[in-house]
Amino acid sequence: MAPNATIHKAQLQVSDMDRHYYATHALTLAQHPSETDLRVMVRLFAFALFADERLAFGRGLSDDDGPDLLHAERDGRIARWIDLGQPDEARVRRACGRSREVVVVGYAGRAFDLWWDKAGGALARLGNLAVVDVSAGAARLAEGLARNMDVQCLLQDGVVQWIDHRGTAEITPRWLQRPNAAG
Repeated sequence: MAPNATIHKAQLQVSDMDRHYYATHALTLAQHPSETDLRVMVRLFAFALFADERLAFGRGLSDDDGPDLLHAERDGRIARWIDLGQPDEARVRRACGRSREVVVVGYAGRAFDLWWDKAGGALARLGNLAVVDVSAGAARLAEGLARNMDVQCLLQDGVVQWIDHRGTAEITPRWLQRPNAAG
């Protein structure tokens, strides 16, 4: 954990009807001093999108070589590597070589679109890469950050209903690339 990190506790209830996954997760998010409120909440949102009993937060901004979220198999192999933002192409390629699936979650609106316009052609050849943009709902997510949070997340037909102390928000992630079935 980073020195002087701000600690946020979240009780996240996930009802993912698309994957038939239903669970409640008690999570601790350490906010690095240089990390924005928006990025913290996008980490929580990404956790909800890909929730699994083996999914965990990585070291984040404290570790230049690790993922923001990581799903490790019981034998230690990496099943899913999740990065937020606009990672450089070399980082994405390395992650794809180390993990069964890599997901890049963008949240910076036009800046993310520009990143994808530049990197998308080369990254499209990576069969185990998924790219999803959550910019449309990101600002609403950031407004919900608190030291202690109770969040319900309902996923159905690709749409996310995010319910917190501020009310309900409907967010539709925009998938720019999905992994190949064989990838």
